[in-house]
Amino acid sequence: MVENAWLVPLFPLVAFLLLFALGRRAQEGIVTAISVLAALAGFAVSLFILSDVHANGASAPFIFHWLSVGDVNLSMGYEVTQLNAMMLVVVTFISTLVLLFSKSYMHKDERFSVFYQYLNLFIFSMLGLVISPNLLQVFIFWELVGLCSFLLVGFWYYKPEAAAAAKKAFIVTRIGDLGLFIGIVLLYVATGTFEYSGIFQAIDAKQFAIDWISPESFITLVAILIFIGAIGKSAQFPLHTWLPDAMEGPTPVSALIHAATMVAAGVYLVARAFPIFEASPDALMVIAIIGAVTAILAALIGLTQNDIKRVVAYSTVSQLGYMVMALGLSAYVASVFHLMTHAFFKALLFLAAGSVIHAIHHNQDIRKMGGLWKKLPITGWTFLIGALALSGIPPFAGFWSKDEILLGAYQSGNMVLFALGLVAAFCTAFYIFRVFFMTFTGSFRGDKETYDHAHEAGPQMTIPLVLLAIMALTAGLFNSPVTDYAFEHFMTHDGKLGNIYEPELWLGALATVVALLGIGLAYLMYKSKSIDPEKLSGGALRPLYLLSYNKFFFDEIYHYVIVKPVVFIGHALNFIDKWIVDGLVHLFGEGTLVGALGLKYSQNGQVQTYGLITILGAGALIASALIWGGVVK
Repeated sequence: MVENAWLVPLFPLVAFLLLFALGRRAQEGIVTAISVLAALAGFAVSLFILSDVHANGASAPFIFHWLSVGDVNLSMGYEVTQLNAMMLVVVTFISTLVLLFSKSYMHKDERFSVFYQYLNLFIFSMLGLVISPNLLQVFIFWELVGLCSFLLVGFWYYKPEAAAAAKKAFIVTRIGDLGLFIGIVLLYVATGTFEYSGIFQAIDAKQFAIDWISPESFITLVAILIFIGAIGKSAQFPLHTWLPDAMEGPTPVSALIHAATMVAAGVYLVARAFPIFEASPDALMVIAIIGAVTAILAALIGLTQNDIKRVVAYSTVSQLGYMVMALGLSAYVASVFHLMTHAFFKALLFLAAGSVIHAIHHNQDIRKMGGLWKKLPITGWTFLIGALALSGIPPFAGFWSKDEILLGAYQSGNMVLFALGLVAAFCTAFYIFRVFFMTFTGSFRGDKETYDHAHEAGPQMTIPLVLLAIMALTAGLFNSPVTDYAFEHFMTHDGKLGNIYEPELWLGALATVVALLGIGLAYLMYKSKSIDPEKLSGGALRPLYLLSYNKFFFDEIYHYVIVKPVVFIGHALNFIDKWIVDGLVHLFGEGTLVGALGLKYSQNGQVQTYGLITILGAGALIASALIWGGVVK
């Protein structure tokens, strides 16, 4: 079945082409049916592929000649490993549910069909990236993923905030893409191939066709350059600022970006190219530090945000930081396991948030919510399950995967990173239950008429919530004592990557206690009201509150340090181009025109005038010759 892996991205591509051919006036039911069936077919094929890989291990790449440039032959193809077999299942499963959910959420939108076209192209791009056997093909799909995110984040382009967010996402991620591109070029120059297998062999042998840098330094250099690409796509510090703003897009887009496509691409790339990073301890340490800083930074910002989607978005940034930190600590299995479980409960949280937003007329401010459990019981229960999974409460999925990352930090001896991970876990539990209590408990703080009309959506929105809640509850068991750590055995079937750490019961208990403390504090502040959050944020902690609420002023710093200077330089270059470069061109042009007009009027047909001009011209030439020849001094 592995040889048919090319079918998985083909299904959403065919759906995209069909919807494009049908045009904007296609009926919503037909558009949804085509999209959901295509994603469902891809999911079915992915399950067969996963079963095949589980039984027989990874396959050899299927490579086809693409084109020749001089002596260089470029190829395309596909490859199935344990990692991308898992990713195929995750991406197609979540995509199917997001496409179904979108039917109700985007109902009556005038560009309904266009929205589904973009979604299908997005899914195709991510699936193409996942099965790519070489870095050149990865980069092509990498850019397609970026394009689709731009189109979807700015889907409601008539909103200035959405248009600005789309441009911000596109430009910020381009910075990372430049690093990735340079890294790919350097690898090709040094190894003569784009293929993963050829690059890994050269890395293992430390034999490169360059002599201006030592092999060890070269590996570190290209590893960090590739990681810069992941920093952009997976919104790691310091390129994390685009992801929260991307919430201006429709909520199903947020669920797809955060759970299965764009932000997962960065972590996936580092995991897929892990032998490069594993060969450089220095690069791994950089990755671990960046991941830990991102995890704690985003968690601290999430404490004070009031937009329900932005809180969940900052939780994504933080959880991606955990995954990146795990890769930096060589906890490879823990990282990709958290990538899988996080996809389920993060898609659940976003879609549940979308259900709330849809029910109360697209309000996203949790300060204007409350008491919605009675109106939205299915949404409330599923959001609670997602919140418990994100917090790392057993037996929910996040407990098993996030605690493996903390275990890796502890057993590797990185106590600072371990401590940062614990603090981030506390903050995570606090802010997600702050959202839960402010949204679903107490009394409604918004418009009474809005509350009266709020109701649970139909099965197209509730079925995805229920299925994702089941996965958020059970997915962690795939790598637990219950299944004899089946996920770990599956991922290491063809050879171990990274380090495997022995479970420690006390550490899991500690992480659970930390999460419960975060939930308890949220309960005291936003449910029982034993602690007044207004007094807490208005006293001695006011400066820290403002620092978190204003997102550590990263946007402002970037605006004044980067954006304004670049804009100034742009205006200066525009001035030079318009008034100096173009000015000189126009000066010569206008001078020629004026001279021609002068000569034009000198042609009056009078012989005596022509004679006078001839004498004057000859005199001027003779005078010039005498002066320049040195006769006259």
